[in-house]
Amino acid sequence: MAGQGVAARVVRGGAAGFLRRAGRAAVLLPVALATTGLVLAGRADRAAEWWARVGGEDPAAARRPGAGRLLGHALVCVPLGLIALVPVGVEVLFVLRGVLYPLVESGPYDHSWGGPTMAGAWAVHFLVSLPFAAAGLGALALLHRLHHRLAGRLWGRRAGLGPVLVTLVTALGCAVLVVAWTHQL
Repeated sequence: MAGQGVAARVVRGGAAGFLRRAGRAAVLLPVALATTGLVLAGRADRAAEWWARVGGEDPAAARRPGAGRLLGHALVCVPLGLIALVPVGVEVLFVLRGVLYPLVESGPYDHSWGGPTMAGAWAVHFLVSLPFAAAGLGALALLHRLHHRLAGRLWGRRAGLGPVLVTLVTALGCAVLVVAWTHQL
């Protein structure tokens, strides 16, 4: 896998694999919180199964991490889960402002993109939102890859300092983006 290029992985995983990875990244925050509760309740085995499923690991082939390692991984994944909220928000906006535009905006459409008709406004809003939806899914798939790299220690693989630094820089960038976005509201 390490010698394969991105194109080989995309062909091997296909669209379904891409969407599966994006979906796994979208649930990082709830899984991190839930597995923290499982570990604290003494169910480390169940928490390991959840992390294996989210990380795309084979729980039978991987070594079983201890409760301390599982708790540490869950706490490290909270920032990743918070980062994932940004592209998840983009996907929600795609559905609301692109797909369901006529239900969200009742008109008149005189000053709307694609107006003055509802069909024109809907088409333009949908077409404009498509690249943002694709970028959001791509960001989620990249977050899954980052999580997979961070989870290396959990499953007995070597994980360097790079994924931790990328997580910190990305979290800082997302914080700046969210603050700037809320100030323009």
